[in-house]
Amino acid sequence: MSKDYYNLLGVSKNASPEEIKKAFRKLAHEHHPDKQGGNAEKFKEINEAYQTLGNEQKRKQYDQFGQSFGGSSAGGGQGFGGFQDFSHGNPFGQGFSSQGFNFNFGDFEDLEYVFGGLGDLFGGGRKNSKKSARGRDLEVELDLDFSEAVFGAEKMIDLQKDINCPVCQGSGAEPGSKVSNCLHCGGRGRVQRVQQTIFGNMAAEAVCPECQGEGKKIEKKCRHCHGEGISKGSEKIKINIPAGIHDEQSLKLSGKGEAASKGAPGDLYLKIHIRPNKKFTREGEDVISQAHISVRQAALGDKIEVETVDGPVALRIPEGTQSHTQFRLKEKGVPHLQGRGRGDHLVDVIVDIPKHLDRQQKKLIEDLNI
Repeated sequence: MSKDYYNLLGVSKNASPEEIKKAFRKLAHEHHPDKQGGNAEKFKEINEAYQTLGNEQKRKQYDQFGQSFGGSSAGGGQGFGGFQDFSHGNPFGQGFSSQGFNFNFGDFEDLEYVFGGLGDLFGGGRKNSKKSARGRDLEVELDLDFSEAVFGAEKMIDLQKDINCPVCQGSGAEPGSKVSNCLHCGGRGRVQRVQQTIFGNMAAEAVCPECQGEGKKIEKKCRHCHGEGISKGSEKIKINIPAGIHDEQSLKLSGKGEAASKGAPGDLYLKIHIRPNKKFTREGEDVISQAHISVRQAALGDKIEVETVDGPVALRIPEGTQSHTQFRLKEKGVPHLQGRGRGDHLVDVIVDIPKHLDRQQKKLIEDLNI
């Protein structure tokens, strides 16, 4: 059964090239085999789909003939090992092909994203790079009062997670022990090797097998973390909540996730939940509340006091006001998160009709004839 490339990337058949690229990058990041929880088979499938849908010509052929067009299925055993004929000029010009499958190397950004760096694939490239590891990203849910979301707030959370070892400060070495350059790689973390490729023998770099890319050798491992550089612990994190944040919105705190063994820490994502308020509701940057008035006030007009997020303000009720008339108080709403100014406060006026009238009151209303 042929694969539905659009379904693999989660886009419609009318998706723009930019939407296809965005969907591919999201899925490639999620399923990359080098990432914890990655899926090599899924990664291969979405890469196969993008190689077709990300190319205008191949996409037209696929839309017309399906997966079998031109023998281009990456699952057909061609892959990178199937390139055969490079006798007609420079294969890195406008692209090269193998049995009808055109690969265009003009978009190096996408290749860098998929394969983790052209240097490792074709030799050369990032000569001084070390083995990199990254700590896990964390997500924490944070509850806010209505006023805290409107005006912003400073919050403190105590997070249990992997932290840099407090004894060796993340180095993995016992304090006072000697740390020296790796003799095998000379402190570079990478070693050169000759690699057979489709273009012949090429010089390539690989992670040093002695120091695992660190470039350093420690004399004695830290007794507390056994040389890992991380341990379980807690961290108090101060968070500045911006004014105007929305319910269900997330904040990213770079580097505040879990520590990694001799690598960069992950990120912390805060998912915001705003507690309901008895007086106010919110629509975007506008605040909405209700104010109850009597029949007399509605008929003759009056000045009333209404509560806003800034405190009480006076509101003039004109004579003849109907129930559920809405009055707007300019710039009394929520600050714009990504700009200047504020929303408005909308007051929904409700006229309270008395349910029980005595005989005299009924007579007065009848005499008014309104």
